[in-house]
Amino acid sequence: MRLRFLGTGTSFGVPVIGCACDVCTSDDPRDKRTRHSLLIEEAGRRLLIDTPPELRLQLLAARVDRLDAVFMSHEHADHTHGLDDLRIFTLRDRRPLPFFMAAEFADEIQRRFGYIWGGAKQQPMSAVPELELRTFTDRESVSAAGFDLTAIAFPHGVYRSYGLRVGNLGVIIDGKTVPEDAVDLLSDLDVLVINALWFGNPHPGHFSIEEAVETSRRLRARRTYLTHIAHRSSHEEIQSRLPEGVWAAYDGLEVEVE
Repeated sequence: MRLRFLGTGTSFGVPVIGCACDVCTSDDPRDKRTRHSLLIEEAGRRLLIDTPPELRLQLLAARVDRLDAVFMSHEHADHTHGLDDLRIFTLRDRRPLPFFMAAEFADEIQRRFGYIWGGAKQQPMSAVPELELRTFTDRESVSAAGFDLTAIAFPHGVYRSYGLRVGNLGVIIDGKTVPEDAVDLLSDLDVLVINALWFGNPHPGHFSIEEAVETSRRLRARRTYLTHIAHRSSHEEIQSRLPEGVWAAYDGLEVEVE
């Protein structure tokens, strides 16, 4: 199974508009962080996680011409507002694209994108994503794009966000803590992907880098990749301060999962 990091930035993205800090003006391509998105691939099957505003650019950069399903972590704009870019896949394949989302977010997404689900007037001759909405609940087993995964809800400040476990890969998107009763479910992973904003200065809805590293140790992950990274530290600085077995992900990084 292969994991591709399409986007590894926070909701602002990096560089941040109007910011002249060392990271936002860096020449290191690893410091250019579009908003969060992942691609899981195996035996020709592709599962996309999240549809950020830069999705079209991410898919072009990764030369992705086909998707089998989409998993949406939660309803926040930086994870959903590239949804319309899915229309090329349903138009080209002439079939609905399975779209997995927690039941608790379904009403909001269908309201926000009413033109997709029939709640708004559609322009004749216009292309609209044809998405087959499939909902799940916390800890439910789901088969998406041929991958058998378990959806897991994580506290995200006053919100919730869903990650997953598929095989020996665990993904924690926009989480702040791992519920005690989910520790066994996420233990002894080959690869853990976890959000990590910055060093120090705890955030109410996200792990800091230190908290993410400690969570990796708690879960006994063999390899850990940090994502959803802000512009406070460069890739080079972050990597120099991380312990063995932990890496800062960057846009375009590919990882093989055992």
